[in-house]
Amino acid sequence: MQVTETLNEGLKRAYNITLTAAELDTKVNEKLVEAQPEVEMKGFRKGKVPMALLKKQFGERIMGEAMQEAIDGAMSDHFEKSGDRPAMQPKVEMVDGDKWKEGDDVKVDMSYEALPEIPEVDFSAIKLERMVVKAGDDEIDEALKSLAETAQDFEARKAGSKAKDGDQVVIDFLGKVDGEAFEGGAAEDYPLVLGSNSFIPGFEEQLVGVKAGDEKNVEVSFPDEYQAEALAGKAAVFECKIKDVKEPKAAELNDELATKFGAEDLAGLKGQIAERLEAEYAGAARAVMKRGLLDALDKQVSFDLPPSLVEAEAGQIAHQLWHEENPEVEGHDHPTIETTDEHTTLAERRVRLGLLLAEMGQKSEIEVTDAEMTQAIMNQARQYPGQERQFFEFVQQNQQMQQQLRAPLFEDKVVDQAFEKAAVTDKEVNKDDLQKAVEALEDE
Repeated sequence: MQVTETLNEGLKRAYNITLTAAELDTKVNEKLVEAQPEVEMKGFRKGKVPMALLKKQFGERIMGEAMQEAIDGAMSDHFEKSGDRPAMQPKVEMVDGDKWKEGDDVKVDMSYEALPEIPEVDFSAIKLERMVVKAGDDEIDEALKSLAETAQDFEARKAGSKAKDGDQVVIDFLGKVDGEAFEGGAAEDYPLVLGSNSFIPGFEEQLVGVKAGDEKNVEVSFPDEYQAEALAGKAAVFECKIKDVKEPKAAELNDELATKFGAEDLAGLKGQIAERLEAEYAGAARAVMKRGLLDALDKQVSFDLPPSLVEAEAGQIAHQLWHEENPEVEGHDHPTIETTDEHTTLAERRVRLGLLLAEMGQKSEIEVTDAEMTQAIMNQARQYPGQERQFFEFVQQNQQMQQQLRAPLFEDKVVDQAFEKAAVTDKEVNKDDLQKAVEALEDE
């Protein structure tokens, strides 16, 4: 077999691979000999079918397999000897494949873009600042107030008071369609919070302004897609008796409230809130510092980029931005989206940093563990309540989905290692300063 270089320009490579007819015939005979002991054919004992008959019966199929294995082997040997790593799947085409016949040499053209040599990073030159925010009393009190609102109760309004949006009305109701009561359309002492949208659209709004002791007929129509088909799209009347009107009352900030949220007392709850807030601040600060790291790496390291990777990334960016600007358009039903210089510039940065981080992780032998992958899948599965098992099975059978989950985990581990090598100084700031830094990232 002969491999001849036909192009070596920048990162572009091209080769012609020639597999002689004699080499292919030898490969076919080897595969037939290997298969012969297991072949059964009428008129012959197992393993005793003559080679000539085997070649006539299976030669064409085995020749295709032998040809593919030989070309794959030649490519593998080439990458091992040259040290090249293709940026994308090599393009392989058989020369004059439509004219080829048994007894001819097999000629194949292979072309690809090689991944570039990536220089070492001088971490001593990278200086980063980590923003540190302590949870202040005001933030803790604000979070406590929000918790108290979630644990709110209701207390009776003054006699004769009218119900307002957000109030709770205690009602008896009986629903009728065409004058007939329907199954599931009645209840007694039902506590309904006005504005909760827990009832049919239009129901709660009609109870705003009622008083305890009132009786009111609420007229609504069931949605066309209502789960009970017998009621879907039907007009209904609910005969309602208002038994009580209650206003919301936030829970008191005391030890009793704290125990509802798993703390021993109010001081313990404040401590938990402070820890949670500071963990959120730390996560935001890490995102800001990560951008600083990537900016520093982008300025320090320069190397040639495979044009195909840049072109593919620019196309993805263009499509993503177009769909963000046109959210009403789904799928691929849109005009041709052209890439701009801005898309290409951003794509070059992403490809450069992606290749650099991948190289850093490979040299450091960073791996994503099975436990980390399982945790990532579990986190993602929570977005599909009741379908967690199906999601797990889908991920297990989908290599592309596994890669989508593994990639950010790998990147985070590489970034964390880079933080350890760089010169990092802590700077105490307030929450507003951190928020401005995060918003600046989002604007970019």
